[in-house]
Amino acid sequence: MKTRNLALLLAIALLFSLSLTGCGGSSAPAAEQAAPAAEPAAEPAAEPAAEPAAATGATLVYWSMWEATEPQGVVLQDAINAFTAETGIAVDVQFKGRQGIRQGLQAALDAGTVIDIFDEGVDRVNQNWGSYLLDLEPYMANGYEDTAIAPFMAACREAGGGTLKSIPYQGSIFAWFYNPDIFAEAGIEAVPTTWDEFLDCCAKIKAAGYIPITSDDAYFLSNFGYHVARYGGQDAVIDAVTNGNWDTDAIRKTAEDFYYLGEQGYFSPNLASNVWPNGQNVEFALGDVGMYLNGSWLPNEIRGLAGDDYVWGCFSYPSVEGGVDDTSYANTSFQVFAINNKTQYPDEAFQLIEWLTKGEWDLKLSQGSLGVPADTTNTEWPAQMVNVKPVLEGTANRYIWAAGAENNADITPVLLENLLNLCTNKITPDDFINNMLAASK
Repeated sequence: MKTRNLALLLAIALLFSLSLTGCGGSSAPAAEQAAPAAEPAAEPAAEPAAEPAAATGATLVYWSMWEATEPQGVVLQDAINAFTAETGIAVDVQFKGRQGIRQGLQAALDAGTVIDIFDEGVDRVNQNWGSYLLDLEPYMANGYEDTAIAPFMAACREAGGGTLKSIPYQGSIFAWFYNPDIFAEAGIEAVPTTWDEFLDCCAKIKAAGYIPITSDDAYFLSNFGYHVARYGGQDAVIDAVTNGNWDTDAIRKTAEDFYYLGEQGYFSPNLASNVWPNGQNVEFALGDVGMYLNGSWLPNEIRGLAGDDYVWGCFSYPSVEGGVDDTSYANTSFQVFAINNKTQYPDEAFQLIEWLTKGEWDLKLSQGSLGVPADTTNTEWPAQMVNVKPVLEGTANRYIWAAGAENNADITPVLLENLLNLCTNKITPDDFINNMLAASK
């Protein structure tokens, strides 16, 4: 199991140079904060659209966060070609990539550039470009929501200040992914739901000769944020990073728990030096590590290493004794489509969004990118995601990215440094708290 396939090792050098599809936080891949990306690749010429059924005079301009060569970009182009052939509505899709959207969309909107539709993560779209978003509530009268994922729609309304201004797709959940082969070899028969059960899994995985846990600089603060939130709720995390309130029971218990993990040798010895994507590509995908906290975009990102058909296990972050949040709390997120309120073609723009998020093309997008369908009638999820589905369905309450652990950019690097020192037992829990108090003054 430790060398699942020697051929995988030959792929690592290549995959390290690629920007793999992902979705998550301010320093990490995630749904609302997408994966670190390389410079946008040269865009291949799109396949010509079929002859339109009837000319309408409308040409929609769509700025996409994807690259044309990514699984999402390929499916979206095919879907748009089919849309034009069916409706006669032309679509000028411009694949900008993550950096192109983040760095160029605001200036383009401010300059009055014709952009009818754009997409990105739900929080970024609604917070950064909220003044340009069209109110989509009138379009809900046609029954669109009848087959939409209700929690995602609710999160869109919350992000829009109570009004629906974006439509979700490519949903994700942040949870523990695990290697079922390692679990079986270690004699673990059920996924952990409590912290004590999680520790028991760690002990068995280590005894079987494997590393229980890995992570990297892109995701490790999520471990901290969700653990504190289990003890004291998300507000305890946000209070600490924004107001400097570090000396609390939730923070102290978390520090003690993470120090213990390090003391027992449950973390990867490379934890402090892992730069994304080392944790997922080198350790986890190749079968050396039992568990890795990440987003449900992970199976798509590492399928070239782990094997296209490999099915990863998944479980929600465990509850802790005396905590306030249970396993029904998780960071769920997604990309969204939004319509520029300056568009000349709002009805046609929503027609395209509906085409992309319902029925055939929603299913193909899910299958092509190993993603979560937006249409609840598409019940056949990709096989690699079969263990993600019950975790998402069991999530009733939404954390923001990392439960707020990265909400203060000035504190984020200090917190990560001290957390890594804590987990490698270079500092004690008391040191951790005192260091964070000093950094927050």
